[in-house]
Amino acid sequence: MEGALRRTLNLDKPDDLYNALVDAHKGLSDEQCRAFDARLILLLVNHIGDAEVILEALEEAAP
Repeated sequence: MEGALRRTLNLDKPDDLYNALVDAHKGLSDEQCRAFDARLILLLVNHIGDAEVILEALEEAAP
């Protein structure tokens, strides 16, 4: 069964976005990085706004 989570590449310039994410962490302490990541995750979760997709992503990302 295929869920609602998109698993195919959906970015025009994924390398640029990856570099922007890495750059956003430069100069931050470990604690600041964790706080930044938490804020970013909450902003993106709110933007997605679909609990089914978010829960599916949590399962997919789990170790």
